[in-house]
Amino acid sequence: MNPRFWYSAARSVRGDIPAVVVETIVSVALAELVPALRASHQRLLAALTPLTAADVTGPSYCTDWTIAQAASHLGSGSEIFAAYVDAGLAQSEAPGGELQHPIWDRWNAKAPMDQVRDAVVADAAFVDKVAALTGAEPWHLELFGGERGLADIVRMRLSEHTAHTWDIAVAQRPDATLDEQAVALLLDTLPGLSQHAGKPSPPPLRVRVTTSGPAHEFVLDLSETGSRVVEPADAGPDGTATASLRLPAEAFLRLVFGRLDAAHTPAGVVAEGVDLDRLRAAFPGF
Repeated sequence: MNPRFWYSAARSVRGDIPAVVVETIVSVALAELVPALRASHQRLLAALTPLTAADVTGPSYCTDWTIAQAASHLGSGSEIFAAYVDAGLAQSEAPGGELQHPIWDRWNAKAPMDQVRDAVVADAAFVDKVAALTGAEPWHLELFGGERGLADIVRMRLSEHTAHTWDIAVAQRPDATLDEQAVALLLDTLPGLSQHAGKPSPPPLRVRVTTSGPAHEFVLDLSETGSRVVEPADAGPDGTATASLRLPAEAFLRLVFGRLDAAHTPAGVVAEGVDLDRLRAAFPGF
């Protein structure tokens, strides 16, 4: 399993993986996002602080990234997202590969413990940067094919930060879960995210999804053309759900993120009329 998160149309910190999917944006207030991002930073700090030099060269949940490399991805992402914020405030052109590639190269060249230590510092600096803003500042940013607000940028960052912090934490604590505060803010991004994360899964099947913590309902639409998450009101007239899935919201988020393998599926997940392995295959990570 090799789940990744995208934060640009260019390539990721390792140079080989398309790096937060932008169509997941749904309006949410900056005042809600910044505390969640700071809480995610604290979780990252708590996960990394006790680790030894030997620990950080061990695998993260992303099987071809060590813990240090996952931290490095978050560190380089802090700098790139900070550059997006600066561009939005300056109402200038968004930086692209000319900025990203040197940042990735610099982070890739760091020693593992330096990647970990520097990632924590860079991550804290980004949180402080956005926390100092009100959201009322003059702003314009064209990014990923559309206009993006400051809250959009922070939400993209929260999405990848939540996932990769879990990738690091779960390597040391197998019962780790996603942060509840972040889950509540990211849950309604899943319809957009699934357009990119979902893979073909014939034969056609509709699955009614009911989450708890927070409570929400979705429909999983599986077919030979792809797998997607839709709101029930958007499911269309092509048949009702004939299968069901009940699970915590954080576990559903991890399913779509490609992070709900059997070893990390919580007790109490109930699938009726559909095999969980089919759903895992439909959302393998990206």
